Amino acid sequence: MWTPDGSPVRLCARYRAVRSRDLDDTLYPLNSGLAAQCRKNIGDYMVEKLGIEESKISDMCDLLYKNYGTTMAGLRASPCYLLINYDDYHSFVHGRLPYENLKPDPVLRQILLSIPIRKVIFTNADKIHTVKVLRKLGLEDCFEGIICFETLNTNEENSSEDLTEINRSNIFNIVDHFSQSRPNTELPKTPVLCKPSESAMIRALSIAKINPQRTIFFEDSIRNIQAGKRIGLHTVLVGSSQRVKGADHALVSIHNIRAALPELWKEEEKSGDLLYPGKVAIETSVTA
Repeated sequence: MWTPDGSPVRLCARYRAVRSRDLDDTLYPLNSGLAAQCRKNIGDYMVEKLGIEESKISDMCDLLYKNYGTTMAGLRASPCYLLINYDDYHSFVHGRLPYENLKPDPVLRQILLSIPIRKVIFTNADKIHTVKVLRKLGLEDCFEGIICFETLNTNEENSSEDLTEINRSNIFNIVDHFSQSRPNTELPKTPVLCKPSESAMIRALSIAKINPQRTIFFEDSIRNIQAGKRIGLHTVLVGSSQRVKGADHALVSIHNIRAALPELWKEEEKSGDLLYPGKVAIETSVTA
């Protein structure tokens, strides 16, 4: 293994936790169709539940995702959408996904169980979706815990109000903000904590009792990788052979982890110090 400056690095003597992003596009491939269907469902939610014109959905989603991390986080930055119920949103967006496209992955399961250090899922998705995907992949007992949407966010506004009837005099205020040249004005704040927010990542590390200096962070998102690097994580970009700024390593597939990072096994095999015994339930008191 090599650091960005070309010097060799030994991993296992330092790292005591492997943290992986939610399965989405990291533990399962993009061609499963889940990501594409999820984007469609988000658009349908915005049209059906929020009354947003379909012609505006694509640009709005792109802007919200780019500037807030998730579409949900961006929507909640607008005063018009403060009554969005998180559970309703996730049920609508994830409830229609083609989970049948996911198949058990015994090879990845064996790889994960053989890694002798803690493994924690950190995802922006909700708990129901995360657990369902893990079970479909046969990986439900490969992780010590889950840090997900509910871990970092509470559903305080449990409104049953018809969101399509809300006064929308400012409904596109966020889009207007981006379309006008106002360099001295700040974006409206969102109450949602999610990657790539550094505060969200620091909070997740604290909840999991993980030291970033002793943690390897696997991600498919470049901006999440870069945020992770800024807070001290050792980073692995999944889904690309090209290392980018902020990524210490790059893997075309998570299945390549043993060939790319053999140090995760070798040093522990020498010492006989098994830090993570294997079968640990994914259920935790907090999730998201």
